[in-house]
Amino acid sequence: MKHALCHIIFTGILLSCMAHGAVAVAGESPHSLEAELKCLYRLDFLPQYRSGAVEQVSSYDTTGMNDDGFSGKYSYIRKEGRKLVLADLKGPGVIHRIWTPTPTNDTIQFYFDGEATPRISIPFIDLFSGKVFPFVHPVCGNEVGGYYCYTPVQYGKSCKIMYTGERIQFHQIEWRPYPENASVESFTMDWSAAEKEQLHAACRFWNGETTPQEQWKQAGWDVKEEVRQFSVSPGENIPFFTARKGGRIVGIRMECGNALEGQNRDLVLSAQWDNDPLPAIYAPAADFFGYAFGKPSMQSLLAGSSNGVNYCYIPMPFGKKAELKMVYEKRRDAGQPRIELTTRVYYLAQPQDAETEGRLYTVRRREIRPEDGKPYRFADLNDRGHYIGTIHQAQGLQPGMTLFFEGDDVVTVDGKMRIHGTGSEDAYNGGWYALLDRWDRGVSLPIHGSLDYSLPMCRTGAYRFFLTDKLSFNENLLFTIEHGPENNLFPVDYTSVAFYYGSKPATEAKPDEALRTVYYPEEHVFFPELMELSMGRNATVENRGRLVASTEGEGMVRILLNDIPEGKYTLFLTYFRTPDGGAFSLWNRQKMIADWKEVHADRETLMKKQELGTVNITRQTNSISIRIRKTDRGNKFHFENLHLEKLNH
Repeated sequence: MKHALCHIIFTGILLSCMAHGAVAVAGESPHSLEAELKCLYRLDFLPQYRSGAVEQVSSYDTTGMNDDGFSGKYSYIRKEGRKLVLADLKGPGVIHRIWTPTPTNDTIQFYFDGEATPRISIPFIDLFSGKVFPFVHPVCGNEVGGYYCYTPVQYGKSCKIMYTGERIQFHQIEWRPYPENASVESFTMDWSAAEKEQLHAACRFWNGETTPQEQWKQAGWDVKEEVRQFSVSPGENIPFFTARKGGRIVGIRMECGNALEGQNRDLVLSAQWDNDPLPAIYAPAADFFGYAFGKPSMQSLLAGSSNGVNYCYIPMPFGKKAELKMVYEKRRDAGQPRIELTTRVYYLAQPQDAETEGRLYTVRRREIRPEDGKPYRFADLNDRGHYIGTIHQAQGLQPGMTLFFEGDDVVTVDGKMRIHGTGSEDAYNGGWYALLDRWDRGVSLPIHGSLDYSLPMCRTGAYRFFLTDKLSFNENLLFTIEHGPENNLFPVDYTSVAFYYGSKPATEAKPDEALRTVYYPEEHVFFPELMELSMGRNATVENRGRLVASTEGEGMVRILLNDIPEGKYTLFLTYFRTPDGGAFSLWNRQKMIADWKEVHADRETLMKKQELGTVNITRQTNSISIRIRKTDRGNKFHFENLHLEKLNH
């Protein structure tokens, strides 16, 4: 019965909104809780302009250094008695997002409209655990090291958030002010049946139980489909969808085998709306669909790649005409294959309402070694509109730990800084890179996720789409992210696609051949934190910050070298000579690289980055084995980082 009621309400809302082009149905306040909940799953709301710039209070280090929550010094705005005040918001308004990588069982309290008693008083962890309604999965949850809450919390006059623990670390709280005269009912834990059904509909969509196609069908939309099968050669551009009157694209699906994979990103998606002088979209298709460093990765609700199909369901309204085409950029002195494609474009005859809606634009950028002292720029827009998403590939240009991802995101809207983050993975609802089961691999969630994480390749990446928290601007928006913990000094190679709605395209240069080529580093470091190990021959390994291998006879520890490009490398190992040391030798499968070495010493001695030989890495030989032997002086081998440096001859 509950599912049937949800279907009736959901279908009625969709039909009414398509007819009236507004967020709320007739008689419903645009600032009602139901209206906010609809924004969690109604992708057709994305083009619509709205008032109020999203702002954020966070634990960022206001001195510009990197203590963004570690000490807790910047994690509250003041104390009231023994409680910490995290935010003191004046209404009316709505909190869209709460994030932390460090939840606790201490109580968090929300006081509304000057009341003496909090309406929300629960353990901090229960904003994310799914145990307390309405903070339910999957619109609240955790993965890739971060805990996030997207349940809207509205307030009519004010909202003060207090924390009862002695210390809080990292957090971000995002809110949007409503117009001063807005009539808003402040948050209550007692929701109406209609509000619960809207939350249920959002959860179904986030769980993948309701697809965009099912939404179209339920709403009774007259969605047309245009299918094209064609091939494209280097230097060609082939239109695959053209409209000569107003409408809106509601979906794109593209199949092209593995043509988007690999080092060269030469197949470009181009879109042009109305009388715009420049393309609205001009981005390598691999970047647009969330590939990471030559491999498919992103599988969000809005766009991505799954089971060989690249897809995008971000609405694209236009007033007069539209053209989508595939551009195959030609390389100098390089053989490029002809590519076979099948495209499906889903569209409606409903034209853009220029007064209430923007058109979709993207900014694809890449900077190799951004200037020291200056952050990387996702978008610098001079327009009226709203920003709705970022896809970001982040490559370090020196081997080692991914310290460039300590950089903070900063959003300036209409001349005022509105958002200052606490670290790069935090901006994507994650946390704690290089830790097991945290930010340690590619993981896709409904609207955010990690694209990749590889310490040996010194790279990562992320995406986040903004639904309820889309970033509105009236005149301009500048969105940047730092490279490095402090002062933007870390050498990086950043590639991004920014998505926004507005009235005109951004002026960015088309990517040349160098900027369409994936960078592969030639030096690699394997750290103990994320080494992929297998044990054999009676060996055991302990992680004590370093790795300690033991055996009672002779044993073996194998280290997988995944992601490393094929080639010949010089191999280095950082290890220790210790009082309990035995002996070790180094192998690449059945080929010995380094003969047996005794590692006993009366006092511990660090043997830093010792050159031990060369190895030829292929897909079949991408591992190193450390054999260890018990001697009359010890049975252990202590080691840390494994280094590979490519030989260029």
